[in-house]
Amino acid sequence: MPFLTEDDLNLMISQKDKKRFRAIGHHLKPVVTIAGNGLSETVLSELSRALQDHELIKVKILAGDKDERDALVETIVASQHVTVVQKIGHIALLYKAAAKPNPALSNILRATIS
Repeated sequence: MPFLTEDDLNLMISQKDKKRFRAIGHHLKPVVTIAGNGLSETVLSELSRALQDHELIKVKILAGDKDERDALVETIVASQHVTVVQKIGHIALLYKAAAKPNPALSNILRATIS
C-alpha cells in the first residue's frame, strides 16, 4: 500500500460525509465568485483563506460554458487540494479539512444537521 499524505486523506471522504456536507452546504451562500478574470492570485488567496476558516464553502463560477467551469474547478482542486462535494450549474461546493478548525467559523462544526 502506498504512503498516504495528509492531502490524500483530506481528499478521501466517505459517502456519508458527502451527504452530510451537501445538507450543510444547501444553506450556505457563495463565499467566492470567479468571474471573467478567472483564477487570479487574489482569487486563489481568498479561496485558501475561506477554506482555512470555513472548511466547507460554496464557490460561484461565472464562466462561459460547462467545459470552462469544469476546467476551473479542476484547477482549484489541483492548486488548493480540496474535495469537490457537489457541482450544480455555476455553483461548486468545496471541502478542505482545517488543521485547527475554529468552532466559531467552521461550517462543519457550527452545523446543527447530524
